[in-house]
Amino acid sequence: MTIRAVVFDIGGILEITPRHDDPTADFPALHAAWDARLNMARGELDRRMQELDARLQRMGKDGAIGTCTEQEWLAELPRATDMTSEQLDAYIRDFWDVYCGQPNDELIAYFRNLRPRYQTALLSNSFVGARREEQQRYHFDEITNLIIYSHEVGMAKPDPRIFALTCQRLCVQPAEMVFLDDSAQHVAAARELGIHAILFRDNAQAIADIQACL
Repeated sequence: MTIRAVVFDIGGILEITPRHDDPTADFPALHAAWDARLNMARGELDRRMQELDARLQRMGKDGAIGTCTEQEWLAELPRATDMTSEQLDAYIRDFWDVYCGQPNDELIAYFRNLRPRYQTALLSNSFVGARREEQQRYHFDEITNLIIYSHEVGMAKPDPRIFALTCQRLCVQPAEMVFLDDSAQHVAAARELGIHAILFRDNAQAIADIQACL
């Protein structure tokens, strides 16, 4: 079947980030720096943020699938961290800088140039606020036909429903799609549906493997 669509993950693919395959994962270097800034023992802020995530999830609130709003998460931060309002503002700026990482310029250019021959989409396990922050930095909506964020659709990879939704919105069959991700689990889930899924290792390998499908 002819390939009609190419879909990329964002974190770890178009953005070079520490652990973007899990948007709620701890950012060890960031939290270590803030431990020193707040005169906390090493690892203390990391522990508190994990406790915050666990408490919210017990309440059925998860920012990765949109059951917790950004406002709710921000409202819980002062109680969890004992930061002042000024410290929280600075921490949030640092948080989004780490989350959004640095642009993978080579792969962004390659992805941009796939249109108009192919439909393109970005499919990301995300966190509330991600669309705003990534749009400010990278203007992803200018280089693709579609962006699907897990926090906006209420499901996340490797849930097969999010791959089916992507196919539906692009009006393609799974066999007509190429998908690039840096998570082996997500790649395996996409392949189970018949999608041509490629595990990202580096730019040269990813581009060569995509071109082989195209």
